[in-house]
Amino acid sequence: MSYLKVFGTKIVDGDGKDVVLKGAGLGGWMNMENFISGYPGCEFQIRTALAEVVGPTKSEFFFDKFLEYFFQDEDAKFFKSLGLNCIRLPFNYRHFEDDLNPRVLKEEGFKHLDRVVDLCAQQGIYTILDLHAAAGGQNTDWHCDSGTHIANFWLHKDFQDRTIWLWKELAKHYANNKWIAGYNPLNEPTDPTHTAVIKFYDQVYDAIRSVDTEHIIFFDGNTFASDFSHFGDMHKKWQNTAYSIHDYSGYGFPASPEDYVSSDEQRRRMKRSYERKREWMDQHGLCVWNGEWGPVYARKQYDGLATDAINERRYNVLKDQLAIYNQDRLSWSIWLYKDIGFQGMVYVSQETSYMILLKDFLAKKHRLAVDAWGADTAKVQHIYQPLINHITKEIPQENQNLYPFPVWKLSDRVGRLSRSILVTEYLVKEWAEHFRGKSEAELDEIAKSFKFENCLHRDGLNKILMDDAQT
Repeated sequence: MSYLKVFGTKIVDGDGKDVVLKGAGLGGWMNMENFISGYPGCEFQIRTALAEVVGPTKSEFFFDKFLEYFFQDEDAKFFKSLGLNCIRLPFNYRHFEDDLNPRVLKEEGFKHLDRVVDLCAQQGIYTILDLHAAAGGQNTDWHCDSGTHIANFWLHKDFQDRTIWLWKELAKHYANNKWIAGYNPLNEPTDPTHTAVIKFYDQVYDAIRSVDTEHIIFFDGNTFASDFSHFGDMHKKWQNTAYSIHDYSGYGFPASPEDYVSSDEQRRRMKRSYERKREWMDQHGLCVWNGEWGPVYARKQYDGLATDAINERRYNVLKDQLAIYNQDRLSWSIWLYKDIGFQGMVYVSQETSYMILLKDFLAKKHRLAVDAWGADTAKVQHIYQPLINHITKEIPQENQNLYPFPVWKLSDRVGRLSRSILVTEYLVKEWAEHFRGKSEAELDEIAKSFKFENCLHRDGLNKILMDDAQT
């Protein structure tokens, strides 16, 4: 077996044969996310809150069991049965380094990452290591686990230096593992200067290459992996490097401007959005990887009789995106493999201990629209609209479009700060209180909810992916 390599616009194996990586992201695992795992706010907040309610020992036990059960041999076998060949593994820096003890490697962080890399290798599945949450927070959203909308990673050099240090340690650890397709050093950066990210990439590239000259490096574009306009000629220095876009279509979300009917105009808009993201790579003959994409799905407990019709439209979005990607023989990783029922290929059953315990709380969280991802604000928009109107009235138009506009419009910013940061702070303890008085055996049973055997399959999605893998 040989390392995968970038050759021009393609990924190839040791014999020079094209390899198209098709798979999914294991989001919500070593970087937990609120809409995936069913909690409010950020991972560091719920870990702190649970430790206060059940004690540090029981809290650590629960989260370790969660990591163990979330992906096991049965998951890898199922994934392989669909014909998919690559899993992107998002992880949080906190598994490997403590903020109060920086630059001291936590060897225990490798426990589950090594385990899943090996499970995938046994099934002939490549993995891509994705630093989804870096020290200080590299973007403005919840999934970098910083608890704020300020991407402090770009304001403090030490956060960047610590991340460079960490990647050198990770690259040393995995340098000889050929089932790892490569490293994705920073998920969805939002650098307001558009140039600090390039300087950081150059430094982390040198750090990785000082200990690992073989693995592919996948660099995300700036502004949530959408913008390469300031990358210039840096590609000439970076060898064996691919460039990652995240190609979500607005048609696949509750806030879609119109129902998706796969019209010529809708498909044209979808293709043009994709082409804009990869324009710089195409101009320079570079390799593109789509590290995230895919719709979210309706749920009967929230969307009722409309659920099936909504999801059929979402599947059509998915199929039309795949048709575009196949024209370019694009490698991709759909978001995501497993969750509690919003986007995953498999999802935790409503009959499990976790979902029963949190049923009413999850319904409240959905009603309050505190999760930013795919939020349906219908029941609370009347509360926040006056604030949006107030800002729109009092702030001059030329000052309203704050970065990361246009990805974040003014209404998105109000939602992030008011619902997804402020309101969620008051929900964190409420989530943790559900676990009060639980024994280790009960906590273990709750964590088992995320085992493959306790999950349902999103058959419509999986059939589309399986059929595509066979083409």
